[in-house]
Amino acid sequence: MVGSSPMQAVLVAPGVRDRKVLAFERRDALKDKDANTGLLRAVLASNPAQRSAFYTFDLARVVDLYKAWRRALADVRPCYAVKCNPDPALLGALAALGAGFDCASRAEMEAVLALGVHPRDIVYANPCKPEAHLEYAAEAGVNLATYDSEEEVSKVKRCHPGCELLLRIKGPDGGDVRVDLGTKYGAHADEVVPLLRAAQREGVAVAGVSFHVGSGAGNLDVYRGAIQAARAAFDAAAALGMPPMRVLDIGGGFVSGPTFEAAAAVINDALAQHFGDLPCVEVIGEPGRYFAETAFTLAARVIGKRTRGEVREYWIDDGLYGTLNCIIMDHYVPTPRPLAAPRPGEKTYTSTVFGPTCDSLDTVVTGYQLPEMSVGDWLVFDDMGAYTTGAGSNFNGFATSDINIYVAYSS
Repeated sequence: MVGSSPMQAVLVAPGVRDRKVLAFERRDALKDKDANTGLLRAVLASNPAQRSAFYTFDLARVVDLYKAWRRALADVRPCYAVKCNPDPALLGALAALGAGFDCASRAEMEAVLALGVHPRDIVYANPCKPEAHLEYAAEAGVNLATYDSEEEVSKVKRCHPGCELLLRIKGPDGGDVRVDLGTKYGAHADEVVPLLRAAQREGVAVAGVSFHVGSGAGNLDVYRGAIQAARAAFDAAAALGMPPMRVLDIGGGFVSGPTFEAAAAVINDALAQHFGDLPCVEVIGEPGRYFAETAFTLAARVIGKRTRGEVREYWIDDGLYGTLNCIIMDHYVPTPRPLAAPRPGEKTYTSTVFGPTCDSLDTVVTGYQLPEMSVGDWLVFDDMGAYTTGAGSNFNGFATSDINIYVAYSS
């Protein structure tokens, strides 16, 4: 990290230094939503021509989250999951703070390498990789990747023989997760030894083990079970006479706040119990949502209105085909609020909010209480940084890429 403070390092980082950055004073007494409101109003005051949906991105929030990660998981290096939100300013900020990166495709590797990130700081964490992307990783010097099938070993041997692998195992079924990844990826317990033997037979090095318990896991004991299973895989490799493994990847899915602190305590305890005798093992994680979710706020503009008795219907200029795709794809529960300050005792109406496309599926909320609004007013959506801008489309001609992102930092 360069610079005399983390924030100074972030402000001069590639991806950030070429953006106009708004300085914003955040008073300690302000709650996050109040601070977000102030930042949105500051953006509109300084950009009066802004008449369509936009985002604010608070760099200081990322700095605070990185510090919290290092306090709670001091021995686990975060490798940010680029798929969560590939905004260059976010990538550059995390690189300046010392994070590595979890990339799942050639485009994600290119985006990170373009910011000056060293290839050794990238994990190609996609267990099933297109051959052309794997060949690009070989050319770029990205030499650590995940696998969970014998076919993938053969592919790596053919396309990137110098690559080291992490065996992706399936963690224990824990239920109560926001997004379950175990149905798609991860070797079962009885597949671990055959997969290790496959790599051994092909002469492909296995550097360690990875797992992902799912996004937003509520049952924190799944971390303990997954770390125990990872140690069993380490021991199985040793029993096969393979070179000692040196990397443990505990995956992502972390949510900032008290749940993260509780998860970190379980993880630290399990690491001490199952890996305490292997101090040479490097432990990494793949947080995406943890860093991105709360750092971004969306303001969408009311572009249409219909009154039907006591019911109000509004159209806004972002929706389920745009960045609010997270409602369907990521189980985001929208709780929009007017940017305008509420008046004491102001009446609310049962309201429906639609997105801008002609598809009736494009409905953001129904039966939702809102005060009377007019065309040109703004609705605010907090915690909109995870799986939003990176997953939207251009359906019906409403392009997600047209939504401005204003970078700011609060002091």
